[in-house]
Amino acid sequence: MASIEVPEGLELLAPVSDAHAEILTKDALEFYATLHRAFNPRRLELLEKRKERQAGLDRGEMPDYFAETADVRNGDWKVDPVPEDFQDRRVEITGPVDRKMVINALNSGAKTYMADFEDSHCPTWSATLDGQVNMRDANRRQIDFTAPNGKTYALKDKTAVMMVRPRGWHLSEKHLLVDGERASASLFDFALYFFHNAKCRLDQGSGTYLYLPKMEHYLEARLWNDVFVMAQDLVGVPQGTVKGTVLIEHILAAFQMEEILYELRKHSGGLNCGRWDYIFSYIKKFAKMKEFLVPDRALVGMTTPFMRAYALACIKACHKRGAFAMGGMAAQIPIKNDPAANDAAMAKVYADKKREAEDGHDGTWVAHPALVAIALEEFDKVLGDKPNQIDKQRDDVTTTAADLLAIPTGEITEHGIRENIKVGVQYLEAWLRGVGCVPLYNLMEDAATAEISRTQLWQWVHNDAAKLNDGRAVTMDLVRSIASEEMDAIKAEVGEERFTNGKYSEAAKLFDEFTANNELAEFLTLAAYEQLD
Repeated sequence: MASIEVPEGLELLAPVSDAHAEILTKDALEFYATLHRAFNPRRLELLEKRKERQAGLDRGEMPDYFAETADVRNGDWKVDPVPEDFQDRRVEITGPVDRKMVINALNSGAKTYMADFEDSHCPTWSATLDGQVNMRDANRRQIDFTAPNGKTYALKDKTAVMMVRPRGWHLSEKHLLVDGERASASLFDFALYFFHNAKCRLDQGSGTYLYLPKMEHYLEARLWNDVFVMAQDLVGVPQGTVKGTVLIEHILAAFQMEEILYELRKHSGGLNCGRWDYIFSYIKKFAKMKEFLVPDRALVGMTTPFMRAYALACIKACHKRGAFAMGGMAAQIPIKNDPAANDAAMAKVYADKKREAEDGHDGTWVAHPALVAIALEEFDKVLGDKPNQIDKQRDDVTTTAADLLAIPTGEITEHGIRENIKVGVQYLEAWLRGVGCVPLYNLMEDAATAEISRTQLWQWVHNDAAKLNDGRAVTMDLVRSIASEEMDAIKAEVGEERFTNGKYSEAAKLFDEFTANNELAEFLTLAAYEQLD
């Protein structure tokens, strides 16, 4: 373990390896501490405001467009342009920040790669710092990897443009204290990445490109903007070299898309339809209201009215302001042992990407390199040689509050309960082992889909109006009975040895607690994080 010089007021609560010491330099930590001291109080205040808004929703106060920001929505303004290497984003691949996956994603043929410190990353201390090492090496084209079987991985001459997603405002980094309080995980991830890479990227004619997750309010975007301004001044790079694309993955943020763009207008990379977290937020925010019961997860997709309204509203808002409107994630992965099932899965990807391109999105997300060509094909048909279609105005679209809140229809089934348990428990088990992105039943699952699974069960169990399609009430006893059967099925699937040596029992216990508790937990990762190294 390395011995590093820690600035006054900071305390490291975990060991630091020699490789990690190159990231946790005194200068980098001082840079982080300056940002934390300047902005963490506001971060904590904004998190308290989230609780106040939730209490209002629980009282039946429905969201709507803000009267206070009507001048922003009616004003004549545009976001600043982006550098040349960031103007064509027709296909973006996302994935965690482990070394082999970084290389494969950069080599995938996608236009950009979002390196993820958030929902597809399990934030153990070691993995988070490994990710920062990998970001530094990738930006300098000094990254390679040799697998245990001897296979080597190296960058191609042409690679995707790098983007990074730090953790959301709600998360802390427990291994570092600043003046006795836990570090902000968002600022920690951003600060280390920016400090070590901003000048390097600028020297390459590029910029620091970010995805900003989990925001609920335009004031949270203002906070990011202020962080960017100070960070650029401290490091000595020109203002506007940071471009942050905000994931609209929260129902409340959907009412503030233009406001969010406005707050970041000097540093905006546009908006993205973060579909899975958006569904999660819809369930979570209205979980106590019987009028907002959401049917089986499989019945809620991008053609569901409230999802369709949000996607079209995003395109209209972005293009009105000269910003990118990015489409959502295709979670399918190739099914190698079943050609018919694979054809059906890929057909869904084609249809999804065709709809996004024709609607007016400027690009889209995929989770697997095999889907890059499919997404490119559909966007190439619409874009041709154009880098994007920001010029496509959707003046035909009008989105009301009722459109955004339209309750999805469909049945709640025993199969839906089983699917939620299977996905939720197995994802949580992997997360407790330090794995943040897991292929399950031919889909690539991350924290967002596990969040849907557990919030759906909570909503159904804690709402007397929730009935299965066969008339049975969804009770905790019923869920536990089904969970017991599904745990036996999981053991049979993965094998006795893997089941025994894994974290299945701990995951099942935690998942049960999430479902049974009288209060719905805000994020499963907040509680589960305390069990990580």
